[in-house]
Parts: sequence; C-alpha cells; structure tokens
Amino acid sequence: MTVLAILGSPSKTSRTARLIERSRVALTALDIELQTLSIHDFPADALLHGQFSHPQIQDFQQRVSTASGLIIATPVYKAAYAGALKVLLDLIPEGGLAGKPVLPLVSGGSPGHLLAVDYSIKPVLAALKASAIHQGVYAVESQIGANANGEAELAEELEQRLQTAVHEFAALLGVNAPAPHAPRYANDFISRLISL
Repeated sequence: MTVLAILGSPSKTSRTARLIERSRVALTALDIELQTLSIHDFPADALLHGQFSHPQIQDFQQRVSTASGLIIATPVYKAAYAGALKVLLDLIPEGGLAGKPVLPLVSGGSPGHLLAVDYSIKPVLAALKASAIHQGVYAVESQIGANANGEAELAEELEQRLQTAVHEFAALLGVNAPAPHAPRYANDFISRLISL
C-alpha cells in the first residue's frame, strides 16, 4: 500500500518536511510506503503555466490517482496554507481525491494559526472530493527540531499527537493498526490514581 505526501513548503529543508519524516517512520512500521513530492520536484515553467501535458505533471496526477491515501503538509503563512501547496493542488483534476482519505499536517509560528486547518485547507480537500479528511495535526514550529544527525525530533506532546493521527489515518486506509503507546504523563497520572 502506498501513500503520497504532498509537501507544500517552498523550503527544501523545512520543519513541515520533518513532520512527514516522522510520519514515514510510523507508516513504515505498519507496512505502508510513503512517497513524497514537493514543488521542487517539478520544472518551474510547467507549474507556473499549468502544463497538464508535461510528463512530470502527468506522472504526478498518476501517482495521486494510484495512491491509497494522501498526506497534505504545509506551513501556514498569514492564516493561510502556502502558495506552493495551492500550485500543486491545482494540478489535481476535479474530484481527483475521490475515495482517498487525507491527513493534513500543518506547521505555524504560533497556536494562533490553528484554525487554518479547518478554514483554509479542509475546504480545498473537500472540493477535490477526498473521501475522509482527518482532523489533522497542527504543530507550532518551536515543537519541531532535529537531532545531531539531522533527523527530525519532535516535542513529546507533538510526537504523541502525530503518532495517534497516523494510526487513525492508517485505520481510514483499512489497515488494522495497534494504538500507539500512551504518553508518559498519562501513564504517570494513571499510576498515581492506582496508588490512591
């Protein structure tokens, strides 16, 4: 089973890309392959002029068509998703997400942009006829980092929300995925209750 991640960040090394990286680890553990495409994978002329006959655009449309589901990942700028994502979504034919569940992953500078998922991204996915749109994961950029090897490293609370969302997304794909481990703070709370 293959899932296609569409990265709508104009940066090649973005915090949003790190959310995809961590999702890839979780999906791989469930035997789901994750492929990623970004605006940097296409010739600028083909994108700017909407050249639907271009081989790379046609390949993109074919990959969307054959994917079991999609991850849509974007930073938020001024309460809206990135223009790079809009360019890529415009390449998907009308109704091109029919029958496909979608997991939105969004990063922003502050919690104030949280509603961009509901008011900006989900309407576009609904217009493309996505069969099920997960509530998504919104991450504040300060929660997203990298370790000494350059690998994505998320704050514990964000990591837990992302793991839960990926497992719920897998269930929408028809994959029987065991629930991720409860966060440590929840285990500590349960332990205290039992000891009373």
